[in-house]
Amino acid sequence: MVLAFTTKAQKAPLLTLQEAVEIALKNNYNIVLAKNNKTIAQNNTTIGNAGFLPVVDADITQNYSRQRVEQTRSDGTVNSIPNANNSNLNYGPSLIWTIFDGFAMFANYDQLKQLNELRSVTLRDTIVSTTGDLILTYYDLINQSQQIKAQSGAMNISRTQLRLASDKFSVGTVSRLEVLNAQVALNTDTSNLIALQQRYKSGKIRLNQLLVRDLQTDFTVSDTIIVDDKIVLGDILATAQTQNPSILSAQINKRIAYISLKQVQSTRYPVIGVTGGYTWTNNKTPAGFTRTQQARGLNYGLTASINIFDGFNQSRRERNAKIQIDNAGINVKQTRLNVEAQISDLYARYLSGMDLVKVGRSSVEAARRNLEITLDKYRIGTITPLEIREAQRNFLDAQYTFSSAVYQSKVAEVTLKQITNNLNIQ
Repeated sequence: MVLAFTTKAQKAPLLTLQEAVEIALKNNYNIVLAKNNKTIAQNNTTIGNAGFLPVVDADITQNYSRQRVEQTRSDGTVNSIPNANNSNLNYGPSLIWTIFDGFAMFANYDQLKQLNELRSVTLRDTIVSTTGDLILTYYDLINQSQQIKAQSGAMNISRTQLRLASDKFSVGTVSRLEVLNAQVALNTDTSNLIALQQRYKSGKIRLNQLLVRDLQTDFTVSDTIIVDDKIVLGDILATAQTQNPSILSAQINKRIAYISLKQVQSTRYPVIGVTGGYTWTNNKTPAGFTRTQQARGLNYGLTASINIFDGFNQSRRERNAKIQIDNAGINVKQTRLNVEAQISDLYARYLSGMDLVKVGRSSVEAARRNLEITLDKYRIGTITPLEIREAQRNFLDAQYTFSSAVYQSKVAEVTLKQITNNLNIQ
């Protein structure tokens, strides 16, 4: 169903919804931050970060000492060195490689992949949420523009009423009181119009904020709201189970909880590693039998360790990890229930809004016709100013109710599609 409104052309350039979304996807801070966090998670998803690869360091150590040495040798001679300068230089690469850690490195890599997937879900959710917020802000501006248009029409009628009252007063057919009442009505309508225009300006500032551009940038919005009248509750509920970001995040967190248990259980196994390196050594000891010594060569070895007793902390950590798995499962069920409740509530609002749109359209037409007839009768003096004011108020109320119903129906539709990560631009 297409609901179109017609507004007067303004000097400010037209900003289409498609253009607004494209600008937001490029500039919006929340989206940029989510993309950066996704990139970080992707960068972290490596076998090296999981612990599969060895660590190679290059070390250099230089030590000096100055000592007073008194030596008595086996033949009875005494060797006295007042300032013995000693030095020791060691340098070379070293390698440490854990080749088995109870399968913890495999669990670590699975966890990194799940965290990367979680960031992907968060990024999609941020994009859809920002787009949904932008769409609703854009259509709210259309809704407000319709209210401004209706209020402007009412003000024109009040201005006509004041002119007619002034003409009648000038010829003596009405009293000054009727002119004053018409002036008060015009002033009231003018004040209401100013308030609506201020709200409209605030909405444009909000939209510019979402687009991350100069907040004072002027623009106009289109005059059409398209409400999808073919949404089926069963389809929305089914799609939400596989597409809703909250449900997907809860499911990923449950998988991460299982991985955390594997990480805890891995400490029951021994940790086995290999070490290796190549070392260059240069020692200078003037007080010894060997004044200088240089050596270089390969060193390698095997390390192994296993936890025998840690104060029953291993069992405690495993019990807690299993409880976290139960909690994650409960969170999945709770999230699904919350999403289904939200969808059911929004769908009820959607149906109610569509019904109000149908009623509102006929109400606006009836109120407009009634106002025209009432104004004609006022011109010929067969009704009182109070009656034309009542007809005017009824028309405004009908117009406000209709435009609000259209907007609320769109809000429900956009939110339903946002929940299912199936938001399109119309």
